[in-house]
Amino acid sequence: MGDEVRKNLQEIVSKIDGLYCIMFTDRDGVPLLKVTTDKAPEHAIKPSFISTFCIAIDQGSKLGLGKTNTLICSYSQYQIVQMNKLPLIITFVANQKCNIGQILSLESQLDPIVSSLTLTVAEA
Repeated sequence: MGDEVRKNLQEIVSKIDGLYCIMFTDRDGVPLLKVTTDKAPEHAIKPSFISTFCIAIDQGSKLGLGKTNTLICSYSQYQIVQMNKLPLIITFVANQKCNIGQILSLESQLDPIVSSLTLTVAEA
């Protein structure tokens, strides 16, 4: 799975203008698979930042809003999109001008990777 998947993810990153990173992590923010460009901000791909997503989705469910599927955060220079695929989280880091619709449309394309990594996490 390794090299072929990384190559596929690298192609996706290069095709979407402004996308800097695709990262698959567990719910604690531990990276399982990551493809970045040199423009990806280090602070946005740290485990401590990624793990806050789980806190946010837990709070949303406590409010009776149901299961959180996707969280989109827009900052002055970056946009962060996180998809809930528990036990995995997919994180996308992009610049402010990146088309979020293109990122959201990747969800079904990434499902085979999620399935494979989920088995890896379950075995660990």
